[in-house]
Formats: sequence, C-alpha cells, structure tokens
Amino acid sequence: MASPVSRISTTVRSSLQLGAVRLRFQVLGALNPRTTLRAAGKLFATPFRSSRARAIAAPIGDARTSSFTVNGQDIATYVWGNPARQPYVLFAHGWSSHGTRFLPWVPKLREAGYAVVAFDQPAHGRSSGEQATLPCFANTLLEVGRRFGPAALLVGHSLGGAAASVALAHGLQAERVLLIAPAADPEAATERFAQMVALPQRLFRALICSFERHVGVAFDDLQAHHNAPLIARPALIVHDLEDREVPWSEGERYARYWADSRLVTTRGLGHNRIAGDAGTIAAALRFLRGETVGERVVSSPNLPYGFA
Repeated sequence: MASPVSRISTTVRSSLQLGAVRLRFQVLGALNPRTTLRAAGKLFATPFRSSRARAIAAPIGDARTSSFTVNGQDIATYVWGNPARQPYVLFAHGWSSHGTRFLPWVPKLREAGYAVVAFDQPAHGRSSGEQATLPCFANTLLEVGRRFGPAALLVGHSLGGAAASVALAHGLQAERVLLIAPAADPEAATERFAQMVALPQRLFRALICSFERHVGVAFDDLQAHHNAPLIARPALIVHDLEDREVPWSEGERYARYWADSRLVTTRGLGHNRIAGDAGTIAAALRFLRGETVGERVVSSPNLPYGFA
C-alpha cells in the first residue's frame, strides 16, 4: 500500500501535469486550432500510462490467461472455471482499468457455480494497442462474447457499461445485465474532458465532429436513451449518488429507458469502489438468482435526467 507521503507526491505530480496540459491547450487553442484538436483527440483516446503498469502488476488469482486477435490487436483474456460447461459471468471494465480489477467477485461467483471471463480492452492491461474509443470497446466486447458464447450475466463498469449497452443493441448475447456506474452520454463525457484540459469552448463541437469522423459513428448513435430501449434483457443498474466521474443521472437514464430494469442507488462509494463493493456483489448474486433487486424507475422523457 502506498504511504501517505507517496500518495501526496503522486497527487502533486498529477496536478502539475494537468496544469501544464491546461496551459498548453489554452495557448495552442488560440494560435493553432487544428493542431489543438489533433492533440486533444489523441489525449482523449489514450488511457493513463500508469494504468497499464498497475494492471500488469495486479494479481490474477488462479485465472487461465490467453489472448486472441481483434482488429489487429491482441486481446488478453482471463478465465476462471469452464465457460464451455458452466454458465458464466462476463466482465467489461472501464477506461484506464483492466479485467482483473474484478478479481474480488470470483470466489463468490465460483462458489455459486459460475465460471468467470474477463478481458483487457485494447490499449489496456496486457492487451496491445495505444488508443481506444467507445466503439472500439463495444466491438471488442462483441468479439469476446462471440468467442465464449452467451453469458448468464454481463457486468459492465463505467465505460464498460456504455460498451455493454452498445454491444447488446448490436447482437451481443447475455441473459442478464448488470451496469455499475455506467456512462450514458459520450457528448457529456467529451465536455467533461474538454473542461478538465481547458480546451477552448469554441473548439468543443469541432472536437466531437473530429471524433465522429475518426471512428465512423455518430455520438447520437451511442447514447444510452437510444440503445437501452432496443435491449430485451433484465437489467440491474447500480450507481452512487456521490459519483464524481459519471453522474448518478446517467445511471438513472439507463433505468428510465431500459424497459426491464431496476436501479440500486448507493451513497459514499464513488465511481470506483462501487465496482468491488461487497454490497454490489451481493446484489448481483441476488439478481442472478432471479430475485427482485432495486427500484423500478418511473419517469418522463420530459424531465431532466436524474429526476425519477
């Protein structure tokens, strides 16, 4: 465990680095907008460098590791149990994360008779690549699902939740779906990024258009309120009211538009701890057994997201 001094040192370094990035975009945005957009797009699609090292150093338990190729990238997979003979749970991690961050789930799921499959998205963990996007996340998840077959439960955290909804809307097979702190709105995520790096406001719309040209997908097609109604599976959404990275209103949006879904609201777990919380795992096991978990969201599309 890192000491308080080392954690403070890391925080200071991160603050200085962010300050330098913000100054760069403020100055460069005024002098050369085109170069600024290219730099912003590259930064937005590049996971934190430190996350790969942490992922490689993370324990994997008794997982069997392997890899296969998706669009030219080697995708690392982790398997506990035998998904060919047992019902299995498929995990989709979020941005700058990795498949084995779900290791705390494995003992409970194996005890309940489930195999477990996780993987590292491109540019994450032990997988190859330098950059990734939401469409890339969704396509890789689709290919993992095709490789291992229909899952008894698909679990997606953060951007992995967004990727799960897009992949399910495009044919991914899973009997049940659990979304933890799921991102619902790529435009809002881009705006949060632009504000964080101090990208000039006049370049924000151009940044979105640049992304859309690069990935060949309109942001509107990735919105939760367009994809959730297409998915005929039971879903449970778990989101924390104090999530500072993906607002609780985005989880509420999934629950509002996903016909067969319920919402569990937590407090004090934030964006990351919620994914390994014992209460979240217990709720997932109850959901897997077919028990009623969470609350049904009844709302109106005319209300702002977050009002239910």
